[in-house]
Amino acid sequence: MTNSANQHTRREVIKWLASIPFLPLGAMATSAALAGCNDDKEVVVAPPVTAAKLKTATFTSMDAPTLANAAAMATTTVASGLAVTWDDNTKTDYKLAYKTFFQTGDMVSDGKGGQVLAGGYYDINNKPIMDSSKGTARQFFSDCPDGTSLLTVKDAKVDGVKGNPVFAVVQFEYTTRDLAGNDMYGKLPSPIAVLSLDQDPKTGHLSLVKYYNVDMSKAHGLWITCGASLSPWGTHLSSEEYEPDAFGQGLGTDMTTMKAYSKNVYGDETSAKPYNYGHLPEIIVNKDGTGTAIKHYCLGRISHELIQVMPDNRTALMGDDYTNGGLFMFVADKEKDLSAGTLYVAKYLNELNETSIAQIQWIKLGHATSQEIDDLINVKNIQPSDIMESLDKDPLDASYTKVILAKKTIWLKLKPGMEKAAAFLETHRYAALMGGSMAFTKMEGTTVNAKDKVAYSALANIQDSMIKDNAAWSAAHNVSFAKKISAGGIFAHDMKASMSDKSGSPIISDWVPYQSHMLLIGKDIDAASDPLGIGNTSDPNTIASADNLKFSETFRVLFIGEDSGNHVNNYLWAYDVDAKKLIRILSCPAGAESTGLHAVDSINGWTYIMSNFQHAGDWSSLHNKVQATLDPLIRANYKDRYAAAVGYLTADPIAPSVEKKSA
Repeated sequence: MTNSANQHTRREVIKWLASIPFLPLGAMATSAALAGCNDDKEVVVAPPVTAAKLKTATFTSMDAPTLANAAAMATTTVASGLAVTWDDNTKTDYKLAYKTFFQTGDMVSDGKGGQVLAGGYYDINNKPIMDSSKGTARQFFSDCPDGTSLLTVKDAKVDGVKGNPVFAVVQFEYTTRDLAGNDMYGKLPSPIAVLSLDQDPKTGHLSLVKYYNVDMSKAHGLWITCGASLSPWGTHLSSEEYEPDAFGQGLGTDMTTMKAYSKNVYGDETSAKPYNYGHLPEIIVNKDGTGTAIKHYCLGRISHELIQVMPDNRTALMGDDYTNGGLFMFVADKEKDLSAGTLYVAKYLNELNETSIAQIQWIKLGHATSQEIDDLINVKNIQPSDIMESLDKDPLDASYTKVILAKKTIWLKLKPGMEKAAAFLETHRYAALMGGSMAFTKMEGTTVNAKDKVAYSALANIQDSMIKDNAAWSAAHNVSFAKKISAGGIFAHDMKASMSDKSGSPIISDWVPYQSHMLLIGKDIDAASDPLGIGNTSDPNTIASADNLKFSETFRVLFIGEDSGNHVNNYLWAYDVDAKKLIRILSCPAGAESTGLHAVDSINGWTYIMSNFQHAGDWSSLHNKVQATLDPLIRANYKDRYAAAVGYLTADPIAPSVEKKSA
């Protein structure tokens, strides 16, 4: 950021949102240096006579692309803007754009004079996993980059970085198919990479210097890493969703997939233990751009999407990407340490529906250290039958409890003394047994608005367990919507201190949700009535299947990334929580999911917004009107549909027009 007492030189580049200049409210800022596309150009606009401070910043919406511009539908497209007003009432408008660090499948620098495959897969011994499905072997690489964190490390030093060293941690959820076209979902261990980036101190521009693949051998490999968040202490909090169902009852990922995973990770079908997956990995970035993985076993074994740790450095709110899933909370024993703590599940005391405000009671599931649960799995080799009985048929025995999970009715009975094992290894079953509101369908990302003390959780769909009288619904859960909404919604949780759990014991946190209500709800439509004429089955002018959520305190904006089977192109939105206005800022390639969303209010004075996508051209009947036109374009742009992009938004100032006058 370039400051001058008498002028606004707005040099730019917003990067990452690409790098909107971070201008803290109340701080002096005589210019806005945003990271933008034209980093070699200095743009000077009407200078005020006094220094100015940020007053407001508002995103301006873009139209959704249509077949009239097929290229825009087949690629990441940004035609939105940012309007900044300064406290001297001058204004600057910025044009947003998108820039990538790489596509998966690219060869990038390993920082040691060699190259490494971006998004490449490795086994437990860090050897490349090869795809030989069509004869000639090629290393597998992901088409599904997901959770991303941008961060700094004190005293960092990376060879090749000339400006400020900045790091991005990127995880790769899965790969869609092998070269022969066979489904590969969940069959490969999810890699995570640390990107060493060179931040230009004058422009905020980020450039890739080094790609480091994190060793996962001590974490037993990672399982289907989806969304992610940045902890308040600067580490990457990953996720493992759709945990393997150790009972084999169809209440999680099936054991056939688990065996294929084990074969690729360990070389055999039996070495991978189901209970080692479905947990919370944490990635610690080192000063030299390497990284270390730690898997925490005490935050519940659920379908982790992405968690949000509150400003107290102890309280984590967790969604659960599951059918008959719950809202979970973890309170760590110590700040900045997730290795021990207490796990809770929410119980709604009155009905949560389209318009209500529902009160929350928290049920304590248990307290554990990560090491205790790790030992149960890997030292004592605990089996599901050691923990509880889980039956598909009614035993006609009152000592069993009837519950519904994953749309299936089962009967549960806990083995004596197995409360802790059940709470942390069979969390879904135990939370249902304890009376939690296991009522949600695909609860996705969670984020926090710290100023207002409100958390937000995404619901990709409002269906099945949430719909009154559905076979998966239970009145006891107090979550009851009148009809299915495939477009889903977002709900908000108000938080406060001095809460107690169901037993009356105090919850040692100032950030406990005590009530929930719906913030946004999508709108389903008939494809024939799509205003864009491309076959959307949800209104393209509002959200559909919100997934990634991130809140920016600076902009007072809730960023929303979609994972929708209802929008032909998924979008990235900015929702102004004060103006209650929804603004489209990015469109993903058709068939792709918006992933990797991450908003950082300040890194060395610059604000960034990350955005990836995954599985472009993942065609379904939704795409009947566009597939023939777009498929060749997507194949040409993204390695025959095997690649996806990791990148961020950028911004350049728009110089005001100057009226020419005749002499």
